[in-house]
Amino acid sequence: MSTRREVWITGAGLLSCLGEDVEATWQKLATDNPPTGHNETEFAPYVTHPLAPVNFDQQIPKKGDQRQMELWQRIGVYAAGLALANAGVTGNAEILDTMDMIIAAGGGERDINVDSGIMSGIKNASNPGAFLNERLLNDLRPTLFLAQLPNLLAGNIGIVHGIVGSSRTFMGEEAAGVDALRVTFERVAAGQSNISLVASSFHGTRWDLLLVTELGRNLLKAPFKPVWDRGEHGGLAMADMGAGLVIESKEHAEQRGAKPLARLVAVQSDRNRRKPGEIETTLAAEWAAIAPKVKKDQAAVISGASGLEPPTREEKSALAKIGLPVRATGSHIGHGFDTQFLANIAIACETLKQGKLFPGSGSGDTGDAPASLSQIAVTSIGNWRGEGLALIEKV
Repeated sequence: MSTRREVWITGAGLLSCLGEDVEATWQKLATDNPPTGHNETEFAPYVTHPLAPVNFDQQIPKKGDQRQMELWQRIGVYAAGLALANAGVTGNAEILDTMDMIIAAGGGERDINVDSGIMSGIKNASNPGAFLNERLLNDLRPTLFLAQLPNLLAGNIGIVHGIVGSSRTFMGEEAAGVDALRVTFERVAAGQSNISLVASSFHGTRWDLLLVTELGRNLLKAPFKPVWDRGEHGGLAMADMGAGLVIESKEHAEQRGAKPLARLVAVQSDRNRRKPGEIETTLAAEWAAIAPKVKKDQAAVISGASGLEPPTREEKSALAKIGLPVRATGSHIGHGFDTQFLANIAIACETLKQGKLFPGSGSGDTGDAPASLSQIAVTSIGNWRGEGLALIEKV
């Protein structure tokens, strides 16, 4: 007899170029055709998806807290607050005292002015090594390195929102978001955790990160195109994005009178060497693992396709063989690396609530929602490594 517990998603928060709040975001997705959330001028010629205007005071009331956070941390703390509010646990010390937390995030932002000054001055320095050491010692803020640590995001979420339980931080781009949810799912199912916050944030609209990404020729240049249709080499449209999910056991949720947004049925995570065809093979194997639980006449796919090739092309081929209706959110909210998967889970929860899919955009968005939409599979194919797949369903 299985002792695994049923796992529910009881809260979801989202912050992106389309605004905040999962329901409001879904309503914009329903009318965002062709997509409108991108910007082609701020970082021309590169396409980005900047954060919509947001009043951070609503979830981070203390200005002192806001000042010591970089933007990527404010985004993550805000999205976490939205998830907690959606789950009905904001300010509930009894629950927050035992709530666990897993954060998926990369590093923080660089000091662009310092970097630019060093790069300009070092060319004419008589002793480049001494010049570099002096500038680094005198120009960098003492807190800069600490502010870049991803586990500080977990600390700030704990401080602002009062979460006191265990804390873990995952790094590793898209795979970090997948594994953060997978580990949370397994811990709750196994009885090692009753309720947990999974959260992530990404600030992609900044020159230092755009430079690093474009060194690999991975950025999308104007004009904008949907993720499925960006040509032979494709390209990423970097985004600002924050997402949070409250995951708990059915028993714990029922005890406190919480209603589920969806049941979390399975989370698959894998990686391969990325030789031609291996992404498609891995995704097919992950699908085979969850296929016995899928009601194909009631299911659809929300894809985390980035637009980069060949990963996007291989995912498109694999999904065509599965044969379910597909929608890719990256055409609308851009690509948020660590955050993309959790953002798509949040959107999938709202899609189940709405009972229909938002309109397609691009050649890979195929099919109409089934008459009775009760399950959604969410994919995550990393821009460089990592393949993930989750299944959620109505309760």
